[in-house]
Amino acid sequence: MTRRGARLGQHFLKHGWAARSLAHAVGIRPGETFLEIGPGKGILTKELLALGPVVAIEKDEVLVGQLKQTFADDIASGRLRLVAGDVRDATPENLKISDYVVAANIPYYITGEIIRQFLTTTVQPRAMALLVQKEVAQRIVSSGGGSASGGSKESILSLSVKAYGTPRLVEKVSRTHFSPPPSVDSAILAVTDISKKFFDTISEGNFFRVVHAGFASKRKMLANNLAVIFEKERVIDAMHSCAIPEKARAENVPLEKWKCLTKNLADN
Repeated sequence: MTRRGARLGQHFLKHGWAARSLAHAVGIRPGETFLEIGPGKGILTKELLALGPVVAIEKDEVLVGQLKQTFADDIASGRLRLVAGDVRDATPENLKISDYVVAANIPYYITGEIIRQFLTTTVQPRAMALLVQKEVAQRIVSSGGGSASGGSKESILSLSVKAYGTPRLVEKVSRTHFSPPPSVDSAILAVTDISKKFFDTISEGNFFRVVHAGFASKRKMLANNLAVIFEKERVIDAMHSCAIPEKARAENVPLEKWKCLTKNLADN
């Protein structure tokens, strides 16, 4: 791993089985392109190219040079398009892709940012397959609505993913399969059926305004958090209408009840 790679928080896959599992997690359909984020040394790129065309975005210029040599034939044939830059500055429009799926082994610290970027974009991917921290993947795929005494709990990220698609934990990947090994284990997270159908009867912007307000302070109950931007009486009435206990906390409220809250508080 380069010193620059270490600075960027990259942990490279060492073994092909994990890369193959990720590549096959959401598959690729005729006419689609893989958008790979952070190809690194190319172990996942190789598996993706075996299935379909790839557009790969790499920020580390040293790695870009290595990838150009490793995949010279694929680049020459047009099967691989290598883009030097930060994926956070990229859009499907400026990359000139429309029918695509995202595949990535991304640094943990930008996981949420990258997931939200491609779920909320105008031209959404059909699906995403990502190597993320195991605990993050488990939280995202949980059924949510756990009580304070136990059970799964929601987060802004888990609610965001479920609002746009169907998450699934494909496989756990031990830290020993990376170089250098991270301090935690990873998992392959697949998000399929990506769309904005959830927002058919509510405003996308209002939904996230309500969710962010609800999670504003983890120590406070949901009603008190929401009362910062909505009248307390309206909040209590909305919670009753949505069958949410008055003393509930944001992490214990499942997705559909947030939709109900949005309808009652912000969309009327």
